[in-house]
Amino acid sequence: MKAVEKLPEGYKEICSVDLQKNKKTALFVNVLAIVIAIVLATPMHFAVPVSTLFSMEKGIIDYLLRFAAILVLSVIYLVLHELVHGIAMKLCGTKKVKYGFTGLYAFAGSSDYYGKGAYLFIALAPIVLWGVVIAVVNLLVSIEWFWVVYYVQLFNLSGAAGDLYVTVRFSKMPKDILISDHGVGMRVFSKTDWPS
Repeated sequence: MKAVEKLPEGYKEICSVDLQKNKKTALFVNVLAIVIAIVLATPMHFAVPVSTLFSMEKGIIDYLLRFAAILVLSVIYLVLHELVHGIAMKLCGTKKVKYGFTGLYAFAGSSDYYGKGAYLFIALAPIVLWGVVIAVVNLLVSIEWFWVVYYVQLFNLSGAAGDLYVTVRFSKMPKDILISDHGVGMRVFSKTDWPS
């Protein structure tokens, strides 16, 4: 599960994913994000109506605080999501993680190469960790604040559409793959030929 700094002998690039440059993949990932959000929000609306978010029963201050909280929590979540990717990279042996924001995507990346298992762990760590934490918080808040927290959960799962996309795509590849993740782009190497 450890990261390696140099590509071993005999490895060649078998595919690459670049969410900044490949418009078709970027469009697919963004549509996937919208679909995930709709699929998660629709049934939840029937359990806890979204109208509870707009309740003014506790006054205008509470009402305004809920919307300010959505904005602040979204930014905090974005930072924490990438931080968890970085911590996962460190757990896999990476010495230096690079963080950034492209204007469309926030990212954590490195110059190391990760085996399939390590990379899937790195890709899914924030989704799983924050999914559990946010679900617990959702159970503890009042009904007026439910959608504030659930919005962050929607952001967690739909915003990770790129992580889910590469997880599915890379899990179908040969066992020996090594993945280089420089942020919004990944290059995959293997000793085995693979159709790209």
